[in-house]
Parts: sequence; C-alpha cells; structure tokens
Amino acid sequence: MGTKRKTGGDGGGQALASRHGDVTALLILDMINLFDFAGGDALGAAAEAACTGIVRLRRRFDAAAAPVIHVNDNFAHWQGQFGNLVTACADAGGHAAAVARRLAPRPHDYHVLKPKHSGFLATPLTILLAKLQVRRLVLTGVAADSCVLATAQDANMREFALWVPGDCVAAITPRRKRAALAVVAQSLGGDTRSSRSVPGLFPVPP
Repeated sequence: MGTKRKTGGDGGGQALASRHGDVTALLILDMINLFDFAGGDALGAAAEAACTGIVRLRRRFDAAAAPVIHVNDNFAHWQGQFGNLVTACADAGGHAAAVARRLAPRPHDYHVLKPKHSGFLATPLTILLAKLQVRRLVLTGVAADSCVLATAQDANMREFALWVPGDCVAAITPRRKRAALAVVAQSLGGDTRSSRSVPGLFPVPP
C-alpha cells in the first residue's frame, strides 16, 4: 500500500471534507489485466476507452490529496505481487499494455488484491477504508456487470455512498454495461452520471 496523504482542495472549488466519515476514495477495479480470456479483446478495447475518464478522475483526486485505491484480481496467482502483474501487462502488448501505461499504480496509491469478484470479499479493503475514514466511494474499472457491480452491492450493504461514473466503467458489450449501471442506479441508489457531468470528487445530492 502507498502512503497516506493530507487532505486539501480538489481543484474544482469543492474542498475535500476532513471530518470523520466524509472522505471520498477512488477505486480502480481490475484495470491491470491481461484480458486473456473469452471476450477479453472486447473488454480490453472498452477498458482502453474508459481510461480517459478514469485518468481525469485520478487527477482530480490527486489535486485533492484524496485516496486512490487499485482493487485488482490476483487471477489465482497466489504467490505473486501486484507489481508482477503490472509488469506482465506492460510486456504483453495490446490492450493490457495500453491500459497499464495509463493507469499503473504510483508510489502514493494504495492497492488491494482480491481473490473473487467483490473488492470486499476476503480482502483488507474494509479495514483500509475505515483507517482512511472513507464513507463515499467512486467505483471505476471492469467489468461493469461483474466485479464492479459485485463491489457496488457490497459497498451498498456497508452503507457507503456510491458513484459509478458511466464513462469510467467497461463491459464486454454496451448492453451489459447499461444493464449493470441500471442496477446501480435503480437498486443500489448510486449515481451513474459521467465524470464530465460532476465537477468535484462526488456528486452533490439534489
């Protein structure tokens, strides 16, 4: 994990609240990925497209000194480290390398490896978020209808406020992405507006 940073302004006129329970974290799910599975090429292409919005958000979080957390599958490599996966993706070429070039974790980022779909299942994510006093989550990454949705459901059960920006998640098909975002909005009470539509770290309630 990276080092904790001080809170500050987010560059968009919205100060990051420092009181207990008001911190917002950006989660980047499974973007460090070889995409070497059925449907992987389509998902990789969609993930590349989602990088633009994720990078935009990451800059916003950096400006606010707010936490950026990579939550990534270990792809059943129980003895490997996250850095090994980053290197493998960079060396693989194609979508894997393109995404890794744009979103590889920096020294000040946090990272959590997960064994299954949800970022919360059998990981230290809950403890990390508590230590950082996070109560609002911005979920980005892949796949919208699998790991992103599973993490969103678990976050909702833990009473985190949710934003899943539609331009910052990807799925194998646009239809699957739309269906997942509909569940987030209709069943989990999450916001799904694009990163361009929200100027700060988190949507302001209407």
